[in-house]
Amino acid sequence: MTPQRILTGITPSGTPHLGNYAGAIRPAVEASQRPGVESFYFLSDYHALIKTANPERVQRSTLEIAATWLAAGLRPERAWFYRQSDVPEITELAWLLACVTGKGLLNRAHAYKAAVDKNLAEAEEPDAGVTMGLFMYPVLMAADILMFNAHKVPVGRDQVQHLEMARDIAASFNHRYGEYFVLPEAAVDESVATLPGLDGQKMSKSYDNIIPLFASRNMLKKLVFGVVTDSKAPGEPKETEGSALFQLFQAFATPAETETMRARFTEGIAWGEAKEALFQKLESVIAPMRVRYEELIAEPARIEQVLKSGAAALRAKYAAPFIARLREATGLRKLDQLPVIPADSRAKPKAQAKPQFKQYREADGLFYFKLVDGDGRLCLQSRGFASAREAGQAVAGIKNNEGYSQWGVPAPGASEVDIRQAIDALRAD
Repeated sequence: MTPQRILTGITPSGTPHLGNYAGAIRPAVEASQRPGVESFYFLSDYHALIKTANPERVQRSTLEIAATWLAAGLRPERAWFYRQSDVPEITELAWLLACVTGKGLLNRAHAYKAAVDKNLAEAEEPDAGVTMGLFMYPVLMAADILMFNAHKVPVGRDQVQHLEMARDIAASFNHRYGEYFVLPEAAVDESVATLPGLDGQKMSKSYDNIIPLFASRNMLKKLVFGVVTDSKAPGEPKETEGSALFQLFQAFATPAETETMRARFTEGIAWGEAKEALFQKLESVIAPMRVRYEELIAEPARIEQVLKSGAAALRAKYAAPFIARLREATGLRKLDQLPVIPADSRAKPKAQAKPQFKQYREADGLFYFKLVDGDGRLCLQSRGFASAREAGQAVAGIKNNEGYSQWGVPAPGASEVDIRQAIDALRAD
């Protein structure tokens, strides 16, 4: 039985913090220890170039994050652990995928749209400061995933769109060249912690409110005692809902410890006591990892060897053979191995009915469309639109290879290939 493949990437653009550990690293390490799972964990250093132009920061962050994963318990002998830039087949795949990706699909990516909206709000040119790296980010992310045909990719809700794009890109390639890619699924775990920072907002380097995962004991205590609280005095009952202090404690405590702290909040624990309890809990979890982390950081050559070995083994087993198959599929072939084309293959095919979009209005007042193939079978059913113009724009977007998952759902019994064949036939018309 083929193991389920799960892939997770983390961008080396800063120092790992408590939120990174609780939200991504800890659950990923735990998942890698489950039977029947093949795990892929990588440092997406090419993606880091979109976020920072500081070479030293990229290098240092790569070292720190690799050491963090290893200190947190990741065992390279049980999971694939590698650096994105050590697997050149990924960037080659990104180009192959770019050649089947509609520009309209990338126009809708959240990061690109946010950059354009910001420029327009500031009366700038829409694409001012927008690099092709930012614009093509979803394609490189799709290559990260599709290179190893990952079945599931744990992501936050803000990354679900990129997974949908990866599915659309994979389906386009499969339809044009054959079934080479598994269509990946986003694994959104609502229970994964999104930790608040020092100011109560989401812990993020962008807000400068982080608690570094491996801060020294003294610095950790200083930062914990700087977490924002309200003005309630000792003895006054305190709310756990919305309390950054309680959320941080809960993310690192056992269920029994969490319930004890909840009761202490109700009893009116003093904020100083709560902060001391949080510090002691964090230190008990982090201190053993901190020792391992400091040992690893002191030996960068050791980490380099782990990453290089992981990438070399991965290339030999998966990446190199797979990219060779994709080259063959796309026509990047040796010239002394030309296929023999039968003479009768030039015969003109018999004309047949063409797929079509049908737009209509329902009794609910909303406008809909459906896609039927040449035999009249329903392939795709749209959601409702407020106006015929919006429905028409959606149809135009689908014809322009912008994907369809945001506008409609496959009809029962219709496959991704059925839909792609119908769309491609319309586009070619």
